[in-house]
Amino acid sequence: MHAQLIEHNYSCPYCGEHIETLIDTSQGSLHTIEDCSVCCRPIELHIELDASSQQINLTAHTDTE
Repeated sequence: MHAQLIEHNYSCPYCGEHIETLIDTSQGSLHTIEDCSVCCRPIELHIELDASSQQINLTAHTDTE
């Protein structure tokens, strides 16, 4: 499977800033951590990918949730 990057938006669970991220659909479902570009706090991203429909479900949590 080759890499396909899809732009996806979410809100920082700390400061509410809207953040754009690129998701590599070839990785399938995954958990990763990104720092907010505004408040610099770590955001845990849970990315669920439905391979057949290419639907992405992204949830963003604080590091204490």
